[in-house]
Amino acid sequence: MLSYQHGYHAGNRADVFKHAVLFSILNIARQATHPWLYMETHSAAGTYDLSDKQSRKTAEADEGVLRLLADKTPPSLIKPWLDHVRAATPAAYPGSPAIARHCLGENDRMVFFERHPAEYEKLVTSLGDDKRTRAIKDDGYNGALRLQPRSRERAFVFLDPSYETERDMEELAGWLPRAMKRWPKAVFLVWLPLFKDERELEFGQFLSSLDFGFVAGTRWNEESDKDSALDGSAMIGLRTSPAMGRPAFEIAEQLDAYW
Repeated sequence: MLSYQHGYHAGNRADVFKHAVLFSILNIARQATHPWLYMETHSAAGTYDLSDKQSRKTAEADEGVLRLLADKTPPSLIKPWLDHVRAATPAAYPGSPAIARHCLGENDRMVFFERHPAEYEKLVTSLGDDKRTRAIKDDGYNGALRLQPRSRERAFVFLDPSYETERDMEELAGWLPRAMKRWPKAVFLVWLPLFKDERELEFGQFLSSLDFGFVAGTRWNEESDKDSALDGSAMIGLRTSPAMGRPAFEIAEQLDAYW
């Protein structure tokens, strides 16, 4: 949705799991013998200032990445990602586009879609002059389907919609089968929020049934009176290797104990 801006939620506990898993999986992907065409359908701003007005309004990063950065003994499996975040500084917390640029190789291409005008401008600035990347101001679902991997390339698609309404789930459920048919060898990675009332359960089961892969997630211990409260974060991998799924399960296990 055009009203959504991720800066209010950047670095929260959901981001911690999402970004730590993405970081680990892309480092594994980089070892492939072929180049990647990496695509994001909902890229947002690229990097975030965790001290700015948006972030401080919710202060969600305090119990997420900022807590982990201040901890002398954070979970061991997320240390490589945390080191990357620490090098970037809290003024430029790396979102998924920044993680992709860091992890992927010099022969990989990256295409980032973002519709929100302000988020798109920030995204363009964050990408700088990296020739491997391209930012497109368009609906990610429509735009991505116009792309096709070049010779020897394999597609890797990261899907991270806002899930502000049930329509977000419906659109993703309709788009994924089309995309999987268009790119038979593509890898798909989907972030899924976990709610107290488990409204996402049936949807997650449907996504995970589309092909082989993994489902991994973490929940935090926090009581809320709202059934709509976010109380966890999950990643679904489709057409992923066991090597890609392993860090997702292991990171989830460590964060379950940490939260």
